[in-house]
Amino acid sequence: MAKNTSKKIKELRGEKPTKISNEHLSKMQDIINNLNRGQMEIGSLETRKRAMLDHVMSFQNELASIQKELKKEYGTDNINIHTGEINHDEQAN
Repeated sequence: MAKNTSKKIKELRGEKPTKISNEHLSKMQDIINNLNRGQMEIGSLETRKRAMLDHVMSFQNELASIQKELKKEYGTDNINIHTGEINHDEQAN
C-alpha cells in the first residue's frame, strides 16, 4: 500500500514517472523480440525464394537450349515427353 501512496504523492507534486513497470517492459521486449524473429524469418524466406527463382530460370534456359537443338535436328520441338515420339505438325506435311 505504501507503494500506491508514494505514487499518489508524486502525482500530486506533478512528478512524472522515470521508468515503466517491469511488466510493461517485459511485454514490450517480448513483442519486439517476436517482431525481430518474424522479420528475420521473412528475410530468410526471401533469400531462399530468390535462390529458387534463379534455379527455375536456369532450368528454363536449359529447356530452351534443348528445344533449339531439337528443332534444328528434327524440325520441331513438339515432343511427347513420356514416349519421346515426335509430334510433327499436320500443316508442315
